[in-house]
This record gives sequence, C-alpha cells and structure tokens, in this order.
Amino acid sequence: MRVIVLRWGHRPRDFRVTSHVALTARAFGASGIIIADVSDKTIEETLRKVVEEWGGPFSVEMGVPWRRCIKEWRDNGGVTVHLTVYGENIQTSDVMNRIRSSGRDLLILVGSRKVPSEFYKPEFSDFNVAVGNQPHSEVAALAVFLDRLFNGEELSRVFSGAKLRVFPSKHGKKILKVSA
Repeated sequence: MRVIVLRWGHRPRDFRVTSHVALTARAFGASGIIIADVSDKTIEETLRKVVEEWGGPFSVEMGVPWRRCIKEWRDNGGVTVHLTVYGENIQTSDVMNRIRSSGRDLLILVGSRKVPSEFYKPEFSDFNVAVGNQPHSEVAALAVFLDRLFNGEELSRVFSGAKLRVFPSKHGKKILKVSA
C-alpha cells in the first residue's frame, strides 16, 4: 500500500509546521507528500536534503491543485482519508480496519487552516478520521494515524540510500556515517 500525504492550506508563515508534517510523514512510513496549490522552494529543498542525507524513498510535489489531485487519486483507484477532529474516532471505531482492508493506496488529507467543507463530503473523502475528538496538532494526528496504520512497524524501518543513521543510545547523540 502506497501512502501519500496531501498538505492543504500551506502559507509561508506555516513553514515549520508544514516541514514537520512532511518529516513526520517520511519518518512514519508515507511514500511522499504533495503540498497543494502553492510551491515553497525552501520546504522542497529542506526535504530533498533530508532524503539525500537520511535516505528514502520519499517524493515531494508542490503546486498541484487539491481538487485535481484528489480526483486523479480516486480515478486511479486510491482511497482518500481526511484527518479531522470531527471524524470517526480512531480508538473507538473500526475505521482503521476498514481503511486497511481496502488494500488500496491512501492519500491522507492534512489541513493547515480551516479546510473547505468539501473535504468532509464523500466526493472528496472516503474516510474522515479523528485522532481523538479534541483540538490537536495536525502533526500529532498524522503521526498517530500512520503509527496505527502500520502497527508500529514503520518505527524500525531502514531507509535506503542513507548517508547518516542514528545509533540508538541511552545517553548522548550518536550518528553513524554510512558508506555508499
């Protein structure tokens, strides 16, 4: 199953949060990110450097109109999942089982500012999923969702082509340089 995150509503002042959405997507098992409607070369360069140093694969697309992106994704057989505080609760419903059992590629819709009302409709979102039904960060929601989706297995993933790897230790920071 291929998982791509669609970030909607990025504004230049959201640079850090959008970067964190992308870094979380990569670290927690997504195959790439699409930043809808705008291009932000700073974020694109940051992500390409991370992939170059820490491995991949992880794709980055920018400027794709969100409606077109969702339509094409669904036309190609993919499923869309909108992460929203108003959705089916990830803990108290069977929504994760239904998503996994689809066996289809996933496009995860992650907003920034207030999303258009279309996001909630079946024409755009196959699933509206809530990581708890309280206000929270889209970064946290994405991390919890992906961790549940992959049953924690993404946390031991080894990225191909990495030049750097963290060597887990009880104290201090240890980074290994990987020879090509």
